[in-house]
Amino acid sequence: MADEIRNEFAQPSGESDAEHMLGKHLERRSFLKAGIYGLFGSIFMNDLLKAGQTLPTQFAPTAKSCIVLFMNGGPSQTDTFDPKPNHKNGGTFKTINTSAPAIQLTDRLPMVAEQAKHMTLIRSMATREGNHSRARYLMHTGYAPTNSVNHPPFASILSAEVGSSDFALPNAVALNSPVFDAAYLGAEHDPFFVPNPSEGVDNISYANTDLYRNRFDARRSYITFLNEHFAKRTTDEVLNREAIYEKADTMIHSDLTKAFELEHEPKAIREAYGMNNFGQGCLMARRLVEAGVKCVEVSLGGWDTHNNNFDRVDNLLGRVDPAMGMLIKDLDDRDLLNDTLVVWMGEFGRTPRINDNDGRDHWPNGWTVALAGGGLVGGRVIGATNEGGTKIVDNPVNVQDFYFSLCQLFGVDPAKVNYSRIGRPMKIVDGGKVIPDFLPIAG
Repeated sequence: MADEIRNEFAQPSGESDAEHMLGKHLERRSFLKAGIYGLFGSIFMNDLLKAGQTLPTQFAPTAKSCIVLFMNGGPSQTDTFDPKPNHKNGGTFKTINTSAPAIQLTDRLPMVAEQAKHMTLIRSMATREGNHSRARYLMHTGYAPTNSVNHPPFASILSAEVGSSDFALPNAVALNSPVFDAAYLGAEHDPFFVPNPSEGVDNISYANTDLYRNRFDARRSYITFLNEHFAKRTTDEVLNREAIYEKADTMIHSDLTKAFELEHEPKAIREAYGMNNFGQGCLMARRLVEAGVKCVEVSLGGWDTHNNNFDRVDNLLGRVDPAMGMLIKDLDDRDLLNDTLVVWMGEFGRTPRINDNDGRDHWPNGWTVALAGGGLVGGRVIGATNEGGTKIVDNPVNVQDFYFSLCQLFGVDPAKVNYSRIGRPMKIVDGGKVIPDFLPIAG
């Protein structure tokens, strides 16, 4: 399939605390029609920082691509990857064994359970943000939101650090929901937003119109002439915008855009993932990393279960289980799993205690992130909560440690410094260390 696919992407210059996820992502039409976003490119510089935060010289990177399954609203760890079957906080779901002796999961995840041998569960995530928007920003960027600077999400970091500027497709893609823009890294690293994977991408070709290649090229040359003339009278920002045009031009003329076209997949495969936006998003994510995209996020909302938690989570897991289970299996069958890190997470977890509305509330202190592939040894659990899930009793993991460790997998220096638009030095990860027992890799 890899050969078949190969043959057959801001932010204004001012800096603010506004969430740059909604309304400022590089939409499909914006990407293809012309850069309405800010500066193309940023100055990248390395800085000598304190010892202990550079890449261990003995560790070779193992991951080349990343698929993030983001559960928007905060999924319950107790009802998914950290069940408490012998405690009143455990709720109504039962627990099942998995393909990994060390791991038990909720019985609503039978297909994922079959893939547990490939998975590492971090059951001791501890963050300080219990507000949805702030926590979502933190878990995407590794930074708490401030009033002075916006930070790029990890998808944009991977685009800038391990992506190729010559690659015809965007190096970062967001499916179902937009992701924060690339901030000071530049609009070329914005995650390219596809709102409905089931419908593919509109306006990515002019093949079915009366605008043929020679007419398109003529119009492109006119736009370039006008931009260059206007730039002489104003600023270089116009020329930077022209670079966005060039990237869009390259994209729409590449056969790699077929990675967005799910109709090339057998019906049985599409149905196995699930005929819904999340399932089809996971399938599209597999096709995109197969084509060479560095990071794809597939989101699923509805996890803010303050009431009627169990019925709602049951419904949500009915979409997660076939899609996530099939994604891991499919990647493994295609020899892509060792190179592709799959991350399942939300912005926080939910209270172990069940409230009076049969729901669970916000819980940032002791929740779970599930990972698979990327060279990690599978079938492992890192960290633990107590019998009722109310306290971390082993190996608490903060966001800095989490992203510091992910950087190791991709060969990214977490201490590298980029500069904000007002010249402020910003490390990729502000502090952090490798999570104990995280880095041993599959041999």
